[in-house]
Amino acid sequence: MKSNNRYLGAVMIAPFIIFVFLGGIYLKGFVFALSIIALWEFYNAVKEKNFKPIKSAGYILLIIYYLLNHNFELMMYVLVAVAFLLLIIPVINLKYNFIDVSLTLLGFIYCGILFGFIYVINAKPAGEFLVWIIFIGSWLSDTAAFYSGKLFGKHKLSPKVSPKKTIEGSIGGLIGATIFTGIYGIIVQRYVNIMPIYNYFIIGALCGIFGQLGDLVASSIKRYVGIKDYSNLIPGHGGILDRFDSIIFSATVIFYYLTFIIKI
Repeated sequence: MKSNNRYLGAVMIAPFIIFVFLGGIYLKGFVFALSIIALWEFYNAVKEKNFKPIKSAGYILLIIYYLLNHNFELMMYVLVAVAFLLLIIPVINLKYNFIDVSLTLLGFIYCGILFGFIYVINAKPAGEFLVWIIFIGSWLSDTAAFYSGKLFGKHKLSPKVSPKKTIEGSIGGLIGATIFTGIYGIIVQRYVNIMPIYNYFIIGALCGIFGQLGDLVASSIKRYVGIKDYSNLIPGHGGILDRFDSIIFSATVIFYYLTFIIKI
């Protein structure tokens, strides 16, 4: 039954691939929907420790961010203004405190801005090719890590955060992400010249490192609040944050690399 659930979960994820192919406004709308769900999962998770994030503020920030079309400069002004106002709330309503305010803003940044980098990368020049690096670097890293850990895993990577992960699996994931992303770059370069091929290998390595860290970050939050999965939305896979934890971090590091190193 568990195996069947995983296959069902994989089928449910398939529409995401379709939206990546479509790109543009379609991908933007779909990523927005996933961000809303992810934010809901995050806020519900921290409530397990009796924290009280101000959910409405987080959802409003997310809507504003997408209405501003991911304009980071304007969003920074909005974010600072909202943080300023939210810090006043614990003075007016004593059921909230500064930690609740902090978690409200952290949830928006994690599930809104970082998740939104998927669409931002797609919107870059040649983004229809670049956006696939996120998923190649994340999902193939996960696959390589799984089989490497299964075959060679003996030494625990971070037993208190994720007991099943091994150092050998992590190394396999890093190598897998680097190789497969590099191969993708070699293929892409035959059709469009975006950047020198060695950058694909570097980005793959970064995904192999930060994608796994994204997985561990999501696990550390779950372990702290005492939950197994963020939700049961995807059978056999958990919630959006369970399935896209590595993708969120991979998308972030790819965005920064493309923006500040390649200057796309």
